[in-house]
Amino acid sequence: MRALAIRDDVPAEELRRQARRVRDGRVSARMMAIANALDGMDRATAARLAGMDRQILRDWVRRYNAQGIAGLVNRKAPGRKPKLSEGQMAALKAIVLAGPDPAVDGVGRWRIVDLCRWVAEHWDVHYSETGMLRLLWALDLVHRKTRPRHPHSDGKAQRAFKKGALLPP
Repeated sequence: MRALAIRDDVPAEELRRQARRVRDGRVSARMMAIANALDGMDRATAARLAGMDRQILRDWVRRYNAQGIAGLVNRKAPGRKPKLSEGQMAALKAIVLAGPDPAVDGVGRWRIVDLCRWVAEHWDVHYSETGMLRLLWALDLVHRKTRPRHPHSDGKAQRAFKKGALLPP
């Protein structure tokens, strides 16, 4: 079987120089393995010195040939597809910002369990409380509570205290 040709627009010395500057050790190892292969080292040895298998090196060579050095960086995993569509997420954000209607929703303020129930009733999509929290964070909605105030607190005395009026002379 014929070896896969490696593009040679970047010389091996330049690959090694850039590999020393890269912060990600995996990318650096890939660059060093490709540089070793460009210098004439057999692929199995170049891969072993970089801590990978020959087939893995072949896969990275294919990405290097297609995309250059940028192809050696790990791609972000796509993750799970969201349960709600973009329109549903925008509607949920609007509903949370508008607040509940006590006559219709039966609650005076939204809690996570109430939002889970509302989404399940309206769109037949079931979220755990943790999942709903993560969804709200993704929608730039954070849970904030006002600071509690004592009913008999004296605002004038508090302002005077903050200014240092009650300090001993």
